[in-house]
Amino acid sequence: MLPTVHAPDRILVPALRAKIDRKTKPLGALGQLEELALQIGLIQQTLTPSLGAPHVAVFAGDHGAAKAGVSAYPQDVTWQMVENFLAGGAAINVFAKANGLGLTVVDAGVAHDFGGERGGNGVAFVSAKIAPGTANYLEGPAMTPAQRDEALGAGAALVADLAAKGCNVVGFGEMGIGNTASASLITHCLTGAPLADCVGRGTGLDDAGLARKQALLATALERYRQSGGGDDPLDVLAAFGGFEVVQMAGAMLAAAAKRMVVLVDGFIVGSAALAAIRLQPALRDYCVFCHCSAEPGHAAQLAALNARPLIDLGLRLGEGTGAALAWPMVRAAVAFLNDMASFESAGVSDKDGAPDGDTE
Repeated sequence: MLPTVHAPDRILVPALRAKIDRKTKPLGALGQLEELALQIGLIQQTLTPSLGAPHVAVFAGDHGAAKAGVSAYPQDVTWQMVENFLAGGAAINVFAKANGLGLTVVDAGVAHDFGGERGGNGVAFVSAKIAPGTANYLEGPAMTPAQRDEALGAGAALVADLAAKGCNVVGFGEMGIGNTASASLITHCLTGAPLADCVGRGTGLDDAGLARKQALLATALERYRQSGGGDDPLDVLAAFGGFEVVQMAGAMLAAAAKRMVVLVDGFIVGSAALAAIRLQPALRDYCVFCHCSAEPGHAAQLAALNARPLIDLGLRLGEGTGAALAWPMVRAAVAFLNDMASFESAGVSDKDGAPDGDTE
């Protein structure tokens, strides 16, 4: 059974707005940070929110369709990159360490045996393998309904463990060769955007590779539609999802049910968020969209969810790197709400005695 997500009570909106507006600044001068502070105050139902034990969880999984040529890289790169995460050598390791974020790597369904106890280098490892990769969605569903439900539950269990350790803000990342293709199909089905507008170069396909990827995904979509497949998010996840995508969806729902702040990375994480929000629309209120991916399908996701990301650096790496890089802005939003002086406390004149423009 999916966790039930309730929208935050908006009774605190006037008080939070008043607190933000009375800070020593012109109205709205902190722009998007003001909306972020309001959002986090509502999530936690307090005028003085706090961010505890912030964490990034990177979910890894393999895709049966990857061997058909939807990616520029061989499938072995998935497990090789997981090993890189565990050794502390990837971008997400560097950014998480630089920004004080805990890091967990989850084997949601990698076609590789990572052995027994793993971890170290500031990284926790969780084995939650549903199967060694999904089936090839060019030929049939990527996973069975039972596997999908198991993956949703595994994601929720991971978040429950983090919450028990005091975490109230969790960022999401992923690794899986072929998962931009999966995200493209999910995005098309759940937004209605043309499939061609949802398909990008992923890990760096050239023009011929991109054309092949588009053709393969069109074939997969046609097979799905001819078999009676519709746009129900659970059906779409089973048809095209990766185990890492489905586990992220389950984890996001569980996080929101526990009133945690959910940091959404880019395109692939966005596809999990899109599916989870379609299942429980109130999840949207808990999501902070961290960056604007260079993958074209991300624009369709953001438009469908009426989301405005915090940063746009032309990123397309994945791994949760956008969430880690946006984290200081989340921290800053809470800090100004809690610690910045008000006009009254600072003895600063408001409006008539202070400029309405920049105070710099």
